Amino acid sequence: MFGRVRNAYGRFRDARRARSGPGDQGGSRKPSRGGAKRPRNLFEAAAAYVSACAEDDQESIDEAAGWVSPEALSFGVNELACRAVIALARERDESPRTVARELLGLPSA
Repeated sequence: MFGRVRNAYGRFRDARRARSGPGDQGGSRKPSRGGAKRPRNLFEAAAAYVSACAEDDQESIDEAAGWVSPEALSFGVNELACRAVIALARERDESPRTVARELLGLPSA
């Protein structure tokens, strides 16, 4: 079973590499410390997207949204929201449900 998953992932990875060839003009890569380019991480995209939304910076929102697929960005934003609510709940010594409802301005459940 794991062999099939590994093979499917390998085909997916190879297809992604073939689509983003050497002349790739997409904004999905950035220079790293060594000067080489690497693909953006979905969590980097989510962090940039959410912080740009908080600052109401449409140009940065559009840039971050182009780094990964919409599905990956949605997953990253969801994960960031979960982690933020958990961190705030621990800090406030409250339940995550209470913190989430309070952040959204909803009445206590």
